Amino acid sequence: MTDEQGESLRPAVVVVGASRGIGRAIAKVAAREGATVVLVARSSDGLSAAANDVKAAGGQAFTFSLDLLATDASRRLQDFLTANSLVCDVLVNSAGYGLRGPATTLPIADQLGIVDVNVRALTDMTLHFLPGMVARGRGGVLNLGSIAGFTPGPNMALYYASKAFVRSFSEALHQEVKSTGVAVTCVAPGPVATEFLEKSGAGRAALFKILPKLSSDYVAERAWSGFKSSRRLVVPGLSAKLAAFVASSLPATVKVRLIGRLQRRSRDLCPCGSGKPFKECCGSRKARRGGI
Repeated sequence: MTDEQGESLRPAVVVVGASRGIGRAIAKVAAREGATVVLVARSSDGLSAAANDVKAAGGQAFTFSLDLLATDASRRLQDFLTANSLVCDVLVNSAGYGLRGPATTLPIADQLGIVDVNVRALTDMTLHFLPGMVARGRGGVLNLGSIAGFTPGPNMALYYASKAFVRSFSEALHQEVKSTGVAVTCVAPGPVATEFLEKSGAGRAALFKILPKLSSDYVAERAWSGFKSSRRLVVPGLSAKLAAFVASSLPATVKVRLIGRLQRRSRDLCPCGSGKPFKECCGSRKARRGGI
């Protein structure tokens, strides 16, 4: 590959959110194919450890510490690639986070942060690098979604909504570019044994205790294989496939009520706005009998 000045550029797999979890695991899978991998995240310590993994797997690693909330994040990443004679051949968008609790009680700034990282940053990176891939007729984008994207999610409302966006956006782009030699794939796993479950609070919800937890390595293998096969959507694991099917089949009223119940703890503040724990308010036997 060459740039506009005729200088040689090396194709790279750019993994955004590479310091841990599924992103770090995907970087290792790509490295086993001898890829040049650019690891992007905010944590310098996490990037160093991920770079060691990539090198041990047989790839060449570059690290770039970047705050995805910066308005010029995609431009800064592009400048880094150009300075190192690299071009984004494959973009992996794996950065993201979630929070569990009623939307009326969680901090507004933290909830808007979910939109900024899971939606805006992913969209920014995709729209910045995808046109170049189409012009070159190769490469693609692998976006990390979730089975949460198949349904609304009371008590994790913004996280579920953000993953619904990722799925919809990715599937639409897949159709737009499928005849250009470029692939856009969304991987939608169920619960994965990473620190996300603890940090988000989701790991303490009944829903995430019912579903088996997959390893990040397994999800990465299935995601990379599906992307290389130009698949539109990859749902790793039988349990996740069943959950996605059920979520797509149930009536909305039943589905939303069920998920809301499974993701709520009795000590969560009641969503009615009373300020009392749910168990002492609308979740009490008296309330369920219509006594309140």
